[in-house]
Amino acid sequence: MDNKKIGATIAPLRNNKNMTQADLGERIGVSFQAVSKWERGETLPDVSILPSLADVLDTTIDYILRRGEPNFSFKGKIKVSDMIDGINHLKKAGELLGAENIIYRYAIDGINKGMNTDIEPAFSDDFIFEAFVAEAIIQNLMLGMYVDVTDVTKSFKHEHFRNIVLEYLKKYSII
Repeated sequence: MDNKKIGATIAPLRNNKNMTQADLGERIGVSFQAVSKWERGETLPDVSILPSLADVLDTTIDYILRRGEPNFSFKGKIKVSDMIDGINHLKKAGELLGAENIIYRYAIDGINKGMNTDIEPAFSDDFIFEAFVAEAIIQNLMLGMYVDVTDVTKSFKHEHFRNIVLEYLKKYSII
């Protein structure tokens, strides 16, 4: 844990409540000097005080300790090749069922409506295809999955989409 970052989380929470260090200390049973030391990153609040501190600041202990950064626990690993295969299977479904088959049409129309776009051009344009692959990866990252950075860097032909996915890997603390 980084004392300074935790202190930098406590101070604005306290300020947002229009409380002085003395006000906060009084509410949770510590001195204003203790609050000051936390906010300067010299010490951390005792674990026994954290529940009261979180309550008074209208936040969670997790928020205070993680410096406001989300906690991601990964549910599993995905592969770029699986995302590519998934989109290719949509194309194959259209070929096998027929582009006007109601099952295929509803699947495609649902994707188009949900994403406010048209997926079918991706079946014949590799730039658009990679946009959907990147989106599939990002959606999985948002659901708690992770992907190996090497897999991303070697699998994308277009630097633009590779960089977008890499930015999301940073956002979700994968790299």
